[in-house]
Amino acid sequence: MNRELKKHWEYIYSTKQPHEVSWTQKVPETSLEFIRNSGMPKNAHIIDVGGGDSLLVDHLLDNGYENITVLDISANSLERARKRLGKRGEQVKWVVTNVLDFQPEHKYDIWHDRAAFHFLTDNEDIQQYVDLTSQYVKSDIVLGTFSEDGPEKCSGLKITNYNEEGLALLLRENFKKNRCITIDHVTPFQTSQNFLFCSFSRK
Repeated sequence: MNRELKKHWEYIYSTKQPHEVSWTQKVPETSLEFIRNSGMPKNAHIIDVGGGDSLLVDHLLDNGYENITVLDISANSLERARKRLGKRGEQVKWVVTNVLDFQPEHKYDIWHDRAAFHFLTDNEDIQQYVDLTSQYVKSDIVLGTFSEDGPEKCSGLKITNYNEEGLALLLRENFKKNRCITIDHVTPFQTSQNFLFCSFSRK
């Protein structure tokens, strides 16, 4: 399954431009707000899981954050982001892997994910992801997922829809919920997708 999944995303990022995919944001305002509100210093270790060629890393660098990792299953997506950033891309650690195969070298102060978690539909995979965060997140998790009012598929793949209670239940063993909001993401095609964003802190 991992091989097919990688093949799917490599194809997407080799054939479509940012304005041709639904998840593109010129300014990821909600993610930036949650990260800023964590109160973490600029040298905090931040990872963007499923970051692809998202502009979040650009804005984090603009805001002075120094220790940023971007992880994605697609090498094509990260290469696009790296090229876009030019010299600044050397300040970022780029990791090509499926998040479930990720073996971090250290713990993270902020674990951000607006793109990968809701693609996990198997209970064992979801639990493996939760276990990974339990082991490698020192402080905060920021999760953006499709809400119960969001789409049931993305990029042709089934996803898992979440509500506030469901997310908190999954992470309850090691993390307490701080805040949840729902937002409507307007795609480049001018359609609307409802997202749930929640922040959690280690107990």
